[in-house]
Amino acid sequence: MSTYGLIGKSLKHSFSKDFFTKKFDAEGLRHSYENFEIQDISEIIAILKTDISGLNVTIPYKEAVIPYLDKLSREAEQIGAVNTIVLKDGIAIGHNTDAHGFQQSIKPFLTLEHDKALIIGTGGASKAVAFVLENIGLEVLYISRNPQKENQFGYSEINEHMLRACKCVVNTAPVGTWPNIDDCIAFPFEFLTDKHLVIDLIYNPEETQFLKLSKEQGAATLNGLSMLKHQALRAWELWM
Repeated sequence: MSTYGLIGKSLKHSFSKDFFTKKFDAEGLRHSYENFEIQDISEIIAILKTDISGLNVTIPYKEAVIPYLDKLSREAEQIGAVNTIVLKDGIAIGHNTDAHGFQQSIKPFLTLEHDKALIIGTGGASKAVAFVLENIGLEVLYISRNPQKENQFGYSEINEHMLRACKCVVNTAPVGTWPNIDDCIAFPFEFLTDKHLVIDLIYNPEETQFLKLSKEQGAATLNGLSMLKHQALRAWELWM
């Protein structure tokens, strides 16, 4: 019997505990899965010293966790973010399964129209999204509260010209997550068209205000549930 778990700041409505508990039961495994709510990433030191076999990592620790790990997979190192940890013989190895999950989820939806992407947010999840999109040939621009690089812009800079060029829009910011389901980022939805694919990595609620308002403009929309399931199954494969 092994213990696995999830580290994050607020986990009351997390998908992972229910998903993996049911997966263990279905496979006839007597493993357990626990939520570890921590207020500072340094608290992971104590968790890693326990008899734990694997961890998932969620907001806001996907980047901050890296210095506490012994090794990184090549993909996690390239992305600069970790969402899955495998512990073996006292060694903590960081992986990124978000990229795999995102790639699997968008496969049926990308078309030749989608040659440029606008990613909202610059945290750990956005890095995995950018890694996937750039690897399949899309040019990526970022929207950030504090733009600091050449390809980063503030929310007030999103305009018709930008959205005419970027037919793929991915929200990686947590705005609109349950229970704050009426919240929405400032965004000029009137410039979206039926040529746009709009993705929100949030999965609870199933349709955020961001997706709802995008759909009203004719855009194709996708939430984060498919990505979440694919990345979780990849984490399972790494653990098992």
